Amino acid sequence: MSLPKIDPTSTVTWNKLQAHFQSVKEIQMKDLFAQDKERANKLTVQWEDFYVDYSKNRLTEETLSLLYQLAKEVKLDEAIQSFFSGEIINETENRAVLHTALRANKSDQICVDEKDIIPNITEVKKQIERFSAQIINGSKKGFTGKAFTDVVNIGIGGSDLGPSMVVGSLEYYKNHLNTHFVSNIDGDHVNEIIKKLNPETTLFVIVSKTFSTQETLTNANTIKDWFLSKNSNANQETVSKHFVAVSTNIEKAKNFGIDESNIFPIWDWVGGRFSLWSAVGLSISLSVGFENFTKLLLGANKMDAHFKSEAFDKNIPVILALISVWYNNFFNSETEAVIPYSQYLNRFSIYLQQSFMESNGKSVDRNGKPISYQTGSVIWGQPGTNSQHAFFQLIHQGTKLIPADFIGFTESLHGNNIHQDRLISNFIAQTEALLNGKTKEDVLKELEAQSLSSEEIKKLMSFKVFEGNKPTNTIFIKKLTPESLGKLIAMYEHKIFVQGIVWNIFSFDQFGVELGKQLAGKILKEVKNNTFVNHDASTLNLLQYYKNLT
Repeated sequence: MSLPKIDPTSTVTWNKLQAHFQSVKEIQMKDLFAQDKERANKLTVQWEDFYVDYSKNRLTEETLSLLYQLAKEVKLDEAIQSFFSGEIINETENRAVLHTALRANKSDQICVDEKDIIPNITEVKKQIERFSAQIINGSKKGFTGKAFTDVVNIGIGGSDLGPSMVVGSLEYYKNHLNTHFVSNIDGDHVNEIIKKLNPETTLFVIVSKTFSTQETLTNANTIKDWFLSKNSNANQETVSKHFVAVSTNIEKAKNFGIDESNIFPIWDWVGGRFSLWSAVGLSISLSVGFENFTKLLLGANKMDAHFKSEAFDKNIPVILALISVWYNNFFNSETEAVIPYSQYLNRFSIYLQQSFMESNGKSVDRNGKPISYQTGSVIWGQPGTNSQHAFFQLIHQGTKLIPADFIGFTESLHGNNIHQDRLISNFIAQTEALLNGKTKEDVLKELEAQSLSSEEIKKLMSFKVFEGNKPTNTIFIKKLTPESLGKLIAMYEHKIFVQGIVWNIFSFDQFGVELGKQLAGKILKEVKNNTFVNHDASTLNLLQYYKNLT
């Protein structure tokens, strides 16, 4: 069974939503709270250690009812079943989409091409567990007999963003190994990393599904040359003690010098930006231990079960996705901010940028026709309270409507309650300030208290008014643990899926990523040969300018 191919704008509910929008577009959230004293309780979901408050949004119960009807009319329930059952929902690449299988229970049975894939997944997990234990406990050593002290993950895109985000987010749980990430093809980047390393005690993890990704292989070869040059006793055989690979291309990895027993397989039904749950997460297991890696998978599996079985009006990913559609397609809001109030999650928004924008940045629907409505959201953000001193000015007083997710934890990991109380006070206060703003009356009282003249008050008045009515979702989680992080990541993965179903797009290909890479390969040959053909005038000028200075 393929995914449904329903243009959302052709549905009865979409037309109802358009008419409904005209009646509520100027609505004030403060009025909604005043009219319904139970609004905050009604528009929350409490699930395990998650408490999701979506009451501070420009929507009514009728809005939500219509959004749930839209989800039913585009057959979201059928799409969810197709997703989890291993059907070929990535139709443009003729693949199933089964990153959820990577965190499934061992007793589950999930088939691809009529073959149960769970035993293979279980075997790779055992391989990750064994290898991680040997590196962490020091029984597996480098070529000079020294235990490893550092791990370098070499990858790009999903082979970097997911693992690096999780390792940073779980720093509290880290062991003694120092973990580094090399991604950018910029030579300065890789050299800044390796200049700090001891080649005798460093393990390198090359993550490339095809073992042909230009950026990853360029960095891997640069590091390999450095490794061989740093010790006269090092040779191609010693490479196998320090380099491992996560790849489907066993022959290319072996030709690089990697022992076949140190090649960790992945499968074509795992998309790069959803691959941290696979052997791509090897650096996670090395950093925090396999037990914590397993807890990460467990959390994601729990969110999978919630998403798969819960009714739409209590389903966290469904609710968040439909609210996002409401702002994107009816308010024409083009961006969404994600603000985690935890410094540990300082790379979380960066990770989500790829997940959302590479998945749903599409302009052709599942029927192959051009799309006449908005798809995708520009995702951005950084941790609070830093963001309050950066871009919050735009959210509060700018001309753009920017819905925001606020993510906070009720417990501090280090137990510093003075800091935590101040952090959470800011966390909650910002959502209240975005809701209520500051009226002219409030500003007047504030300025009069400063004993300013009437002329000064008149001059400053308009600059200090905040219109408020800025929408937010608040996601409160008890504590940042490997399990709760797994739930959080999976929650956003499923939000992406729901959006893609509503927008009638294929979320799991990324052909737009490939065009620039193809052109880069052509231009690189021309740069080496100093011969440039078939370029526009601007590109030709830029190439000639570069060559003249090198």
